[in-house]
Amino acid sequence: MASRFLFLSSLLLLLFSITTASFSFSTTNPSFPTKNLKEKHSHLHFFFHDIISGHNATAVPVIKPAEGVHFRSAFFGAVVIMDDPLTEGPDMNSQIVGRAQGMYAATAQDEVGLLMAMNLAFTAGKFNGSVLSVLGRNQPLHPVREMPIVGGSGLFRFARGYALARTHWLNVTNGDAIVEYDVFVMHY
Repeated sequence: MASRFLFLSSLLLLLFSITTASFSFSTTNPSFPTKNLKEKHSHLHFFFHDIISGHNATAVPVIKPAEGVHFRSAFFGAVVIMDDPLTEGPDMNSQIVGRAQGMYAATAQDEVGLLMAMNLAFTAGKFNGSVLSVLGRNQPLHPVREMPIVGGSGLFRFARGYALARTHWLNVTNGDAIVEYDVFVMHY
């Protein structure tokens, strides 16, 4: 009986503290901008260098496709972690403007289709220190692919938009690629 009373008292106290805590937030948080936010539209253009081969690889397969399983896409199940340079031009020696850091996974059985989860971290120019987050489907054999921008940080807080990707160059032997990106983003 005493243990039941103690249990019910503890439960009631927990419920009361959760209810009190949920109504004690501040609506005047100084770090959250609330006045006169003006939405901006930005267009970014850069080249993504996905280097899988050689000693200076920027993308590393961490999970290979299952052996003995036959799908129409030989890549199904592969997962690659990347830290790819982003440059102003297609030449690897052009100005580096950031890094594409994240992963892509082969998720389509009938074609080459990737789930892209990456941060576009900018390290130069107006957006230095800011990040855009991309999460979406990439069909790299299609001439133009559209992927959603789902958020960001720094100057890209509250970002939303889309990225258009076009393969600029592909080495079909080793998988290295240079991809041109046009990113259209709305942010505050």
